[in-house]
Amino acid sequence: MEWEAGFSVGVVIACFAILTTNRVAPDIVMMGGLTLLLVSGILTPQEALIGMSNEGMITVGVLYVVVSGLKETGSIAWMSERMLGKPRSETYAQFRLMLPVFGLSAFLNNTPIVAIFIPAIQDWAKQHHLTISKLMIPLSYASIAGGICTLIGTSTNLVVNGLVIAETDLEGFDMFAPAWVGIPLAMIIISFTLIAGRWLLPKRQSALSQFANVREYTVEMVVEPYSPLVGKRVEEAGLRQLPGLFLIEIERYGQLISPVSSQDVLAANDQLIFVGIAESIVDLQKMRGLKPATKQIFKLNAPRHKRCLMEAVISNSCPIVGTSIRASRFRSRYNVAVIAVSRNGSRIRRKIGDIHLQAGDTLLLEGDPGFVEHYRNSQDFFLVSFLEHSPIPRHERSVMALSIMFGMIITVALGLLSMLQSAMLAAGLMLLTRCTTGNQARSAIDWKVLVVIAASFGIGAALQKTGAATFIATSLISLAGGSPWLTLLLVALLTSFFTEIVTNNAAAIIMFHIALASASALAVSFLPFAIVLMLTASSSFATPIGYQTNLMVYGPGGYRFSDYLRIGIPLNIIVVLTASGLTPFVWGF
Repeated sequence: MEWEAGFSVGVVIACFAILTTNRVAPDIVMMGGLTLLLVSGILTPQEALIGMSNEGMITVGVLYVVVSGLKETGSIAWMSERMLGKPRSETYAQFRLMLPVFGLSAFLNNTPIVAIFIPAIQDWAKQHHLTISKLMIPLSYASIAGGICTLIGTSTNLVVNGLVIAETDLEGFDMFAPAWVGIPLAMIIISFTLIAGRWLLPKRQSALSQFANVREYTVEMVVEPYSPLVGKRVEEAGLRQLPGLFLIEIERYGQLISPVSSQDVLAANDQLIFVGIAESIVDLQKMRGLKPATKQIFKLNAPRHKRCLMEAVISNSCPIVGTSIRASRFRSRYNVAVIAVSRNGSRIRRKIGDIHLQAGDTLLLEGDPGFVEHYRNSQDFFLVSFLEHSPIPRHERSVMALSIMFGMIITVALGLLSMLQSAMLAAGLMLLTRCTTGNQARSAIDWKVLVVIAASFGIGAALQKTGAATFIATSLISLAGGSPWLTLLLVALLTSFFTEIVTNNAAAIIMFHIALASASALAVSFLPFAIVLMLTASSSFATPIGYQTNLMVYGPGGYRFSDYLRIGIPLNIIVVLTASGLTPFVWGF
């Protein structure tokens, strides 16, 4: 093995070791490794940057824009409510999540499926008090399980099928060829995750629950006349599941319902009084069919979808101290509406307009984002700041956003457009129909994920170029002697190993020619080798960098590198043994 091959292997091992410590971000580690391969002369600039123009990487980036349109119109919340429902237990929640993701991923590229479900599951977990770290890895695994069942379920299957057509005399595989072994494997993957996940998936405290002394507000909302909440019980409407928020009273035509039962039925024009923390009030503002009770928000200049929620602390020099919010003409003075008031961290039991402001009161405001810049240094307020993720969804455009998404899915499923073409068209339509804005679309893109994906392709190219992958694989396969079964097992094992460190497509390309040479030398059919390549190259469970859906849930799930190793290594072993053992019975040597 030449020094270039040894150096490339050393870089991969170093990256792997650093990532396991969880002390350096994956994008920095992978770009650092790619830089070493570039400056050493092993890779040319074109080879190092090959991932930047990779269709899969660009598709992932464009899909973030599509998801932005779904999120900004409230469509994701609607989808999660319809597809996920109300879980009875954590295991049942995982099952309710994995089943639809598995079904969708069998016919669609699993990357957009995961991209769409991540924010939906975040909202779902918050509403039903579920541990997010128990859900994100199952989301990725379910998409992988669905992807291995059909030829179009994952890009790896298409890559291997293309190589079969180009490099052999075989005609290639039909749509459901992988399903004969893929479906049993998928059932094993889902069952293992549901059973072993109880012990092997981490359970970490959410950031929200770590703060005991948060500000508590009283906020009033009204059920709109044609709201989908009308006629629903309080619990059924999802008003009991928001963390840190409690519905204390319902005022209906002058009559007060208190305390509020989870079985009380909501009616049009009900005035709901909630007590809770600011983060949950943000979620409340986004619910379809609810609007703030104060009439002042309808007198604001900016359209509601362009507004956001802000917090401001009243200073002792503010001219309206000692005056009620209504008498001070707060909305006319500052062009923002007061949604709620907190005093000394506690709620104030009084209607918003009747509250007399004091120095130190914290106001929850709705209005134009420019208020923060204008009054940040004003003597009227001690502190002015934004609340994260607070823009109000454009519910009236949710049908448009969902239509664009389903149109994207259908055009890909029918083969009318490639995944990239369809995603770019959908992203453009999201912007043209104003389902999302340019700023929202740009901020929605997770650039760290894209950097890791792009760098991984460059590192994979170095292993392939220097012959390091071929040398290692050939040496290990020679250990199999003349046994086709053992050779197939080693091919599956090596493919699984390379998938975890150089991504699925790179692993499939690296191992294809090794598997083809092995089948030729043994004078056996290449079909079982090709199927095993498809199944094991796409079945990456043990690292976040092996498969892009694992990487996509890495941050949202709050995972550490070791979390994937703990549950993924045994699952990888099961998949390798099952795939290599079952495939010859179906396809034969």
